[in-house]
Amino acid sequence: MMTFARRTFLQLAAGAAASQALPRAAMAQAYPSKPVRIVVGFAAGGATDIQARLMGQWLSDRLGQQFIVENRAGASGNIGTEAVAKAAPDGYTLLQIVTPNAINAALYSNLNFDFAKDIAPVICSARLGYVVVVHPSVPVKTIPEFIAYAKANPGKINYGSAGPGTPQNIACELFKMMAGVDLVHVPYRGGAPAISDLIAGHLQVIFAPLSESIQQVKAGQLRALGVTTAKRLDVLPDTPVIADFVPGYEASGFAGIGVPRGTPPEIITLLNKELNAGLADSKVATRITELGGTVAGGTPAEFEKIISEAIDKWARVIKFAGIKAE
Repeated sequence: MMTFARRTFLQLAAGAAASQALPRAAMAQAYPSKPVRIVVGFAAGGATDIQARLMGQWLSDRLGQQFIVENRAGASGNIGTEAVAKAAPDGYTLLQIVTPNAINAALYSNLNFDFAKDIAPVICSARLGYVVVVHPSVPVKTIPEFIAYAKANPGKINYGSAGPGTPQNIACELFKMMAGVDLVHVPYRGGAPAISDLIAGHLQVIFAPLSESIQQVKAGQLRALGVTTAKRLDVLPDTPVIADFVPGYEASGFAGIGVPRGTPPEIITLLNKELNAGLADSKVATRITELGGTVAGGTPAEFEKIISEAIDKWARVIKFAGIKAE
């Protein structure tokens, strides 16, 4: 009798567990059953927006529903990120994650969300490099020559950025800290006007995103001294990495997709699988390279590790440099 009761109990328990799993499995199988929005925390037309549209089009073609980019620009991407953090965790609101998300986690103390806790990573689609570019009038052609020139002219070399706490600012402050040089920060409202002033000779150097500077480098308007990544970039094969001369220096950015924390793991797995397939497509990979990125891919856990390490790293630089949010 006890054996029968025990068997009956186990069967009922197994049945209950299976019945709980069925709705989740059915949800993932039916997903997506309506359009999905990809929130971009920056204006349309930039590299972040273009990459989001690239991956959105891939998902639309693969999954049979529209993945629509929604630009919610402002506050260094925080407005868009907050919208996703507070959205329903049902897979119908995605976030285009970029480097400023990790920087902002350390830069802002009064946000209405916690990026690391409220956003679940899906995939890192690209790693992003920056290139140290100088005006041709600056009498240097290598990173060692630039360091020597900066040390001989402390406080006289101006570097531009898209504003306090932006990747350009953070990457240069890390360089200042590690190379022991004194450069003067000139913040702009966006990367394009900073590049324009560098070309005009009003600045001497920028740690610039490739998407904003590679054409000017190829045209001879700017001189590339080094890249901030751990390895040389295919689009600038003759430009060395800064770490060759400043051991340990590395300032890579990233781009990828995230969802509100609590989104069913089955949906995250599906999105990860389809986006990895997209990154393996030659047309998608070529476009990412053209935008100044290196194709990444991988698991949600790997992307979470990248983000966590970036938050810790940039928090140390922000504290050392005394950078304050505007």
